[in-house]
Amino acid sequence: MSSGQRDAGVSNPAHVAIIMDGNGRWAQMRGLPRQEGHRRGLEALRRTVRNASDLGIQVLTLYSFSTENWRRPYAEVSFLMGLLKHFVEKDLAELSAANVRVRIIGSRDDLAADLRRLVEHAETSTSSNTGLVLVIAFNYGSRDEIMRATRRLAADAVAGRIDPAAIDESAIAGRLDTHDLPDPELVIRTSGETRISNFLLWQAAYAEFIFAPVMWPDFDRAAFEEALAQYRQRERRFGGLAASSGRSVGVA
Repeated sequence: MSSGQRDAGVSNPAHVAIIMDGNGRWAQMRGLPRQEGHRRGLEALRRTVRNASDLGIQVLTLYSFSTENWRRPYAEVSFLMGLLKHFVEKDLAELSAANVRVRIIGSRDDLAADLRRLVEHAETSTSSNTGLVLVIAFNYGSRDEIMRATRRLAADAVAGRIDPAAIDESAIAGRLDTHDLPDPELVIRTSGETRISNFLLWQAAYAEFIFAPVMWPDFDRAAFEEALAQYRQRERRFGGLAASSGRSVGVA
């Protein structure tokens, strides 16, 4: 069976999340500066968005900049911030024309004012689109997200808006950055690393994980389809005994 051929009766995941890893190593292996790896990584991002839409994925979440990435050299952080601005400014019109809705998750407290405005513009200008939901995890860390959600719950409890005894999973999920999105069914990490690096810890509780050996700049249609083919062959039990295949879910 070819990588792009679907198994009978089994669907692709509705929500795919990707840890885009390997830009720096890709460049180093070729004797190029790390910035070139990040540039090629942006090309891979664009390519993956198109492929996700073609393959019927409903939600695509991309881990682009973590809360821990601030520890990198200043020049590299500045370059990555510039890449985000370049992507939004250059690609937003094309994304909107393709009916893509853009969502940005992560803390915005540490972002420059002009970048915050750009992020808000990307969301508001595509909010009525009904096609692929492109979620960019920028300045995102799952522990930070859960901490912020917990603070909101605590504030609601102190103000009497919620009974602490009534706090359940849905109350927590409803205060996460992804409150209006379905949980990912498949998480892919490129570059061969086998860790999740503080990414969607709550949301990926029952996701399938695939650790692809390909570096992110080389992640193409064939690599995407191979990951989807592996997903379609998994048995998803959700803690029970009866296996279930990938399910299609709606987006709030």
